[in-house]
Amino acid sequence: MKLGVDYYPEHWPIELLEEDLSRIVDLGATTIRIGEFAWHMIEPVEGTFDFSYFDKVIEKAKQKGLDIVYGTPTATFPAWLAKKYPKVLSKDEHGQTRVFGGRRQYCYNSDDYLRLSLNMVENLTAHYGNEKAIVMWQVDNEFGHEGSDDCYCESCASKFRVFLKEKYGKVEQLNETYGTVFWGQTYNDFEEIPMPLATITTHNPVLKLDWARFRSHSVNAFAKAHIDAITRKKGDHQQITHNYFGGYFDRRYDQNELSKHLDVVAFDNYPVWGGLMKPIEPAEIALAHDYMRGLKQKNFWVMEQLIGAQGHDDIGYLPLEGESSLWASGAMARGCESLFYFRYRGFTKGAEQFCQGILDADNRINDKYKEVQRFFKWAREFEPIWKTPIKNEVAVLYDYDNRWSWKGQRQSSGFDYTSEILRGYRSFYALNTGIDVIDLNKPFTDYKILILPVMQLMSSELSQALESFVSNGGILLFTYRTAIKDKENNLVFGEQVPCYLNDLVGAQVNKYESLGEYRTVNILKGAKTVGEAGVWRDMLQPTTAVSLFNYEAPFEQYSACTVNEYGKGKVYYVAAGFQAQLMDEIAQMMLKDADVFSVKTPFGLELIRRIVDNQIIYILLNHLQVRQQWRGLTIEALEVKIFDELPI
Repeated sequence: MKLGVDYYPEHWPIELLEEDLSRIVDLGATTIRIGEFAWHMIEPVEGTFDFSYFDKVIEKAKQKGLDIVYGTPTATFPAWLAKKYPKVLSKDEHGQTRVFGGRRQYCYNSDDYLRLSLNMVENLTAHYGNEKAIVMWQVDNEFGHEGSDDCYCESCASKFRVFLKEKYGKVEQLNETYGTVFWGQTYNDFEEIPMPLATITTHNPVLKLDWARFRSHSVNAFAKAHIDAITRKKGDHQQITHNYFGGYFDRRYDQNELSKHLDVVAFDNYPVWGGLMKPIEPAEIALAHDYMRGLKQKNFWVMEQLIGAQGHDDIGYLPLEGESSLWASGAMARGCESLFYFRYRGFTKGAEQFCQGILDADNRINDKYKEVQRFFKWAREFEPIWKTPIKNEVAVLYDYDNRWSWKGQRQSSGFDYTSEILRGYRSFYALNTGIDVIDLNKPFTDYKILILPVMQLMSSELSQALESFVSNGGILLFTYRTAIKDKENNLVFGEQVPCYLNDLVGAQVNKYESLGEYRTVNILKGAKTVGEAGVWRDMLQPTTAVSLFNYEAPFEQYSACTVNEYGKGKVYYVAAGFQAQLMDEIAQMMLKDADVFSVKTPFGLELIRRIVDNQIIYILLNHLQVRQQWRGLTIEALEVKIFDELPI
């Protein structure tokens, strides 16, 4: 287990290095991350490399017994590079060049940038490949952050057309798939095909999905080239990671593809950031960890753990004393096995001068330093827990193609993809059931319960796999707009929605209606109103399914939720954006059907089960700022408790 801090010695006089490293050791840290923004220090002019500064830093760190994660510094390139090679700069959808001055302004399809960045990485890893203190290479930093995974430059236009030609072979096949006869958009040549730049009305839905797939291909190909370069030069004792961040479902690249080539996935854990007046909800914090663990279906690292208020221009919520430790503990409980705090000390200059570190600009030992010190001691005490793998019986399945399809056609002004994933996840989280969050291309036959929120893209192959899952006793949950399109993003001719799934669901969608951002409708059980729904509603006509909830007039003849017995299992279909208590009721039914562990705790209390040497360990977190009571236990505000017997 590595416990550490993100340290930027280049931001400070060299005279502070000895004191800084001593204080870092006194924290209880074993490791520092360095280097990920220091390209210019290593290559001040093109082709001239100078590693002397970081040689000194690494030597001093070794003297203190510290290991090192080294971040390749390609997220922020030097000014000389932008001046000499201006075409490396990316462009937004309006054709505006993203000028030098921020970060991540490069285009993933720039041949010059790929060549220059690989040259940096190869020289760096060759220099430090035999360095025993460097135990991990972090490739780049936060791929795609702040919209940098999208670009509309000339290089992207050219390579997009190559991508399409490789996929379709002939332009006639593309025309057929796109349906370009509509609006007279038929192409005679691949060179006529545009990028989805700003236009009047909107672009073809399949074009937009293909563009998203191309963006994913671009980012992942760039990342793979860098990983390969590190692999060629690194030492056998050195591993490779990349640090993902929040908003993962809004990214333009499939992180599962990139993660295949990493030894371990890392995450930057920021439950609050600039501009937010309160942290995101605990369920969404937990979802992020379950997602990160699911990328490789193994434990992960946290490379940046927030400790203070954050923001570039707009400053966010200040975590209370103990709150950052609570978030770090939650990450450990859900599969993090090594953790680093961002950052050792906040910088007095630059765009992140308001991003607080453990130490502030006054450089004095403070409450944050002591909190991190306590957390590191606590984490080390329970190290055997964090090293154990996690195996759950419930999984939320997602698909990046499906997510990008929704991005291209939102269909309801109230729709948000992450919110719909949370709608399916939250009720199981509230019942403290362990959940995996995985890409639907990963094996899922060993789970007892599958949750597929808003899975509008469907293939006959996937439908057959789901039929087999349910036939063998699995419990399946679909939500609205399931299986309305094929995998190319077109509606399916001659099929009744949910396409390919009529027998499995035991119902058909006869009508549908967008409810927008503000409209809600009543949900009835029999003649009694029991809740509300928003965003969207499908009008379900049961065939073999049983109706659990229905709508009020004028659509009282349609079901709002059904359950269908199929083989040895069951399929639930929630046809509208149900509010939480209705989803809770459905989750309880499903957990009972599948005989899966659940236990209700008061709001704000999160219970996580881990199995260590065949013994169940319980980790209880109080997310509230007040003391809570549960089953005879007193849990102080923001406290974490660990015990081996569930209170009665």
